[in-house]
Amino acid sequence: MTKANVIDEPAGDASVEQSGYHQELKRTLGSFQVFAVSFAFISVAVGIFGTYNDVLQNSGPVGIWLWVIVAVGQTLVALVIAQFAARIPLSGSSYQWASRLANPKIGWMFGWLTFCYLAIGVVTVGIALSKTALMPLFGMAPDETNARLLTLAVVFIQAVLAIASTKIVGWITTAAVGLELAIVVILAIALFIAVGVSGKGSVGNLTSRGITEGAPNYYAIGGGLMAAMILGLATLVGFDSAANMAEEAKNPFRTVPRAIVGSVLAAAVLGLVFLIALTIAINNMAQISASDTPVAAILRDQLGPVMERTLLVAIAFAFFGAGLVTLATCSRIVFAMSRDDRFPAHRLMRRVDPRTQTPIPATIMIVIVGIVLMAVLPGSALLELLTVGTVMASCLYGGIVILYIAVRKRLGRQEDAFDLGRFEMPIAVGALIWSAVVLFVVISPAEAFTAVLISIGILVVGAAYLTWMFFFKREVLETEPGEPLAFKH
Repeated sequence: MTKANVIDEPAGDASVEQSGYHQELKRTLGSFQVFAVSFAFISVAVGIFGTYNDVLQNSGPVGIWLWVIVAVGQTLVALVIAQFAARIPLSGSSYQWASRLANPKIGWMFGWLTFCYLAIGVVTVGIALSKTALMPLFGMAPDETNARLLTLAVVFIQAVLAIASTKIVGWITTAAVGLELAIVVILAIALFIAVGVSGKGSVGNLTSRGITEGAPNYYAIGGGLMAAMILGLATLVGFDSAANMAEEAKNPFRTVPRAIVGSVLAAAVLGLVFLIALTIAINNMAQISASDTPVAAILRDQLGPVMERTLLVAIAFAFFGAGLVTLATCSRIVFAMSRDDRFPAHRLMRRVDPRTQTPIPATIMIVIVGIVLMAVLPGSALLELLTVGTVMASCLYGGIVILYIAVRKRLGRQEDAFDLGRFEMPIAVGALIWSAVVLFVVISPAEAFTAVLISIGILVVGAAYLTWMFFFKREVLETEPGEPLAFKH
């Protein structure tokens, strides 16, 4: 089986079979559901709820305009990823692309990075849901222990649903995305109307530094203004999750690339509109900037407590959908690596339940990882995981872009599939430059030191396991994915 054969195979189940695997996962996701997988992971409402306070406290409201720069850069990366997704639509996405087009060792590191940032994402989304939505809804005082217990309960429910059926995951994420799209649009309109009627708020907020006025090192490297980029970088990420679910998508050569690009574009536009509405609606800058949940405070101030609680329920559902799709996509990368014998406990992790057609052991393992993280890390370190996930994602995306530039001439062309044509090289170079900028921005603040150390530790653990495989299971690393040695089902 040549690499060209793998790339040029027709859509659907045949592409999986020709890649050396049985079609074990069930194709149940339609075009909008595939889009929903990526959009739910991005989740504009979740990202803005979780990081808007960082913008107000570090750069002031004017920092929201960095969202535009991040959106352009992330779109470039999404376009490159879509090129791969249109040619190799397999679970494991970047692991498969690098393993088949570079070599299995590089592919393994891609897979390890993907697994780590997704597993971390399951925990950080759960914590964000608990702290910014569930605890305010239940009237619970801020408490780290309660937040972790709530997170465990949420992740357990998500795991049950992810195990039960991919179709259920598709339904929930579709509903969550539909609701989130409606929420963002309705909230933006409602806030504009409220400001116009009540007079509370100001268009001048859009250019204000707020409480950061006069702060030292504001424009410095790692300073307040640069720190505001975390809003976009922590939100406009995960658009590649549709590629991880490619073996469960109908007509993946078309639906997956469109979902990847469409989700980041839709999130970029809607997110900017929502940010502008929120910022204009700030009436008391000092009070809102000091709040841990400024979005909720703005909604309460402008729309009243009843509307705030109603919207918090909707936001909680959006959070839940984002966490569910993160867990589901993470289990697919574990499954994909395990069926090639390249993940710890691979014989167990590659099992797909014949009734539910979902990878149950892989899903349970991710829940266990989440429990361990919440048990061993103190509160301050747990908050660092958001930055760690961003570092992992930026390294992964940069690696994918480099891979594309290196192998693009060997990529086949699927008829009617997504294709950048003559624009592919300029876009790829732009995406590479942007990836370097992102990594610099994320690691440059002094506050990121702990997150950088954790990231290095994750890479060292991955390198150690890869070294062990090289000495004791070299035949696995020297076999193409899907070849007979790895294909033991």
